[in-house]
Amino acid sequence: MDDTVTPDELEALLKGANPPRVLDVRRATDREDDPSGIPGAEWRDPEKVAAWGKDLGADEVVVYCVRGGSVSRSVQEKLRENNVPVRFIEGGFEAWKRSGKPVTEPGRAC
Repeated sequence: MDDTVTPDELEALLKGANPPRVLDVRRATDREDDPSGIPGAEWRDPEKVAAWGKDLGADEVVVYCVRGGSVSRSVQEKLRENNVPVRFIEGGFEAWKRSGKPVTEPGRAC
């Protein structure tokens, strides 16, 4: 499995028969700065990945942080330790927005 997925690839996967679970793993402060998100995504605190990561199961997961950097990679590493098939969005949420993909309205939960 590749480490990353592009916004276009994720959009296609979400329209498929077995869409991945999408997790917003932006730090709480980053999410407060921009409360919009990818529709259907669940926010999970990246600092607590050790607690929630072992309960995800074996379904494919795609995570995203602000720019697809250290936060996404560290969450990915922890999830892989629990045998979760996981990728992160290249360029993070910023790339998703730049590509013109839909986002939730600010102030609404993902």
